[in-house]
Amino acid sequence: MKRFAQLFNTIDQSTKTNVKVAALAAYFQDAPDTDRLWTIALFSGRRPKRAVTTTKLREWAAERANIPLWLFEESYSIVGDLAETISLVLPPNSSQDTRTLSEWIAALREVYTQDEETRKAFVLSAWKQLGGTERFIFNKLITGGFRVGISQKLMTRALARATQKPEAELAHRLMGNWHPDDTTWHALVIAEDASVDASRPYPFYLAYGLEDTAHALGDTADWRAEWKWDGIRGQLILRDGQYFVWSRGEELMTDRFPELARAVDYLPDGTVLDGELLVWPSDQPNPSSFNALQSRIGRKTVPKKLLSEAPVVLHAYDLLEWQGQDMRDTPFAARRALLENACVNLPPEAPVRLSPQLDFTTWDDLAAIRANARAAQAEGLMLKRADSPYLSGRKKGDWWKWKLDPLTIDAVMIYAQSGSGRRANLFTDFTFAVWNGNDLVPFTKAYSGLTDAEFRQITAWVRKNTLEKFGPVRKVTPHHVFEIAFEGIQRSTRHKSGVALRFPRMLRWRQDKPLQEANTLADLEELLRIYG
Repeated sequence: MKRFAQLFNTIDQSTKTNVKVAALAAYFQDAPDTDRLWTIALFSGRRPKRAVTTTKLREWAAERANIPLWLFEESYSIVGDLAETISLVLPPNSSQDTRTLSEWIAALREVYTQDEETRKAFVLSAWKQLGGTERFIFNKLITGGFRVGISQKLMTRALARATQKPEAELAHRLMGNWHPDDTTWHALVIAEDASVDASRPYPFYLAYGLEDTAHALGDTADWRAEWKWDGIRGQLILRDGQYFVWSRGEELMTDRFPELARAVDYLPDGTVLDGELLVWPSDQPNPSSFNALQSRIGRKTVPKKLLSEAPVVLHAYDLLEWQGQDMRDTPFAARRALLENACVNLPPEAPVRLSPQLDFTTWDDLAAIRANARAAQAEGLMLKRADSPYLSGRKKGDWWKWKLDPLTIDAVMIYAQSGSGRRANLFTDFTFAVWNGNDLVPFTKAYSGLTDAEFRQITAWVRKNTLEKFGPVRKVTPHHVFEIAFEGIQRSTRHKSGVALRFPRMLRWRQDKPLQEANTLADLEELLRIYG
């Protein structure tokens, strides 16, 4: 655990990528195999289950620190992170334990099956044996909330340095539904003949937002354009007579989209498609809004009624594997031609559709098409260089997303809540309202878009202007107006305002605008009429 704690400290205390990569590479070269495997798992979101409820942990920590529970709760509300709060209130001690990371995880998973008395004894003993960062990491592991600021790209770069294997190969190895229980460090990372699981997806190629005008990209003949759909990016994998559906967040979502099983009847084995999961009834010219897709996202099983009301198709826009052959190094134009041939004879009942490419001669032509994106239930355009390979992760140069400018509305902040992590001492999560006559009606929340300096400024104001407290939430004096940006608007019966926004964020703090000039509920209704 001490070695892992040293790695954690190095990563947590540095903002330099090279320092993080060097620390990870050194760790992957020297740590025990089981620790290396669990480190990859933890850094990619594969955490052990929570062994103890947070309620019990708070009670035990207050008892061990010999402070009343109310004082612990007040401290927790200020710190904003349970693991850190526990580490701060417990009596300090140095770590005496020599167990490795994987040994501690094994102990945590074993105590998960024990009664409450045994769990408490285990936790109190761990707090007594561990100190400093080791204790903090233990707290994170036992709450099931371990996270660290390491991207998959950075981790694969470090693994490549440690193992001398290509980054692209390692990125593919780490994808999929693996777990430390069913593989080893050698099988996952080292073995030359490591078997590829039939369900394993490819790392997604991600685009940056267009930073300049499209004219800066050069000759339009070198580029292809298509709609940027407002759905869920996914890969449909057809291997060994089975189908698998993966989201961009590396979540296996096969059971949520049973209608895609029919794809095995229309496309050959060894096919992997990259595309957008959309609710698209066969009698509609355009897909339904993302709001319709949300009814499918949270379900492990889908009733027949919902399958009928919200049928999902994959709009395919890239071909990553064809007849078992990896096609990612093939230029996009050639991959697209193969994809078009694969889809040309698909019947209407097939759950896969070819995402169309857009015809344009000049960038001004394409700009005019882009202006109508919302009418097509799209967020804008995707621009792809015709000769581009399918890369891994976010890269600049070959793929760009040219999104529509967001919709905006001016709203009044009425509630504030503390953030988490490094912003735990700042108020960063706000609830906003619009006018309905003389009343302010809440309609959305937002927590991003301001600078750290602005967050500090608004935090100082919130502390001086709190009217009521509801746990971590503070009701504040209506005073400040913010411009809220969002990508879409839908009718919602779950919200008092009757509307729900897509991707709301704070565009700017309108300190120049008086409270009375914020927008109204009627303004939201008008946006809903036009864009909903």
